[in-house]
Amino acid sequence: MSSTSARAAAVAAEAVLMAGAIQKERYGSKDLEVQYKGEIDLVTEVDRACESAVVALLRARFPEHDIVTEETHLAQTGSRYVWFVDPLDGTTNYAHGYPFFCCSVALTLDGVPVAGAVYDCIKEELFTAERGGGAHLNGRRLRVSDRSELLRSLLTTGFPYDMRLDLTSALRLFNKFMGVARAIRRDGAAALDLSYVAAGRADGFWEERLHPWDVMAGGLLITEAGGVISRFDGSPIALTADQVVAANPALHALMLDVLGDRNP
Repeated sequence: MSSTSARAAAVAAEAVLMAGAIQKERYGSKDLEVQYKGEIDLVTEVDRACESAVVALLRARFPEHDIVTEETHLAQTGSRYVWFVDPLDGTTNYAHGYPFFCCSVALTLDGVPVAGAVYDCIKEELFTAERGGGAHLNGRRLRVSDRSELLRSLLTTGFPYDMRLDLTSALRLFNKFMGVARAIRRDGAAALDLSYVAAGRADGFWEERLHPWDVMAGGLLITEAGGVISRFDGSPIALTADQVVAANPALHALMLDVLGDRNP
């Protein structure tokens, strides 16, 4: 652990708590301003307010760092340090009053996550991780589950917004895992899904076509809780996050087998 990562972890926690306060204040509002980025892809005034608050904090504390965030393209300087911000992961849930959403903030150094935080303001659960320092939930050390059989495992996943364009392809992996797992949940916030795997609440997670701001904090939580996160072929997710599978080491290997099976 370095002084930079320790300070970054504290600032990441401060940032997500700040965003959580904004989310909680407006949660359930009947006059919530909602706009569309696509046919069903939403963005709300709360997404933008959280993003503005988090970016302002990060720039004040680390003016030399770059920031990548979901809603706004920010100019990059080429810094080795890059923050990834999802101001409101689970926007559709939030807009509907469905209580499964969060803010996710992570710092990477040369593309490797070194500090991160995820906050669920409804349950008041703060997930934090620092490279080499472990993963924690409200200060309690986290560990992935020890389940080693898919048939006894609870898995989580998500679908892309445009899945209706090719339902057969989008549901192929879901159907395969349904045939071998105990149960699957799809709650619509990848950062929280990964946090739950780190906490041992869910045993594994997979999803396609994610973005780095969805998974940088959650991915660090996974590895610091003793789990494994990779692309579907087992290679590192790097900063693409186009394919993500995460679980404890034994279950991760079994999930890779399912993902690598080309049979329908």
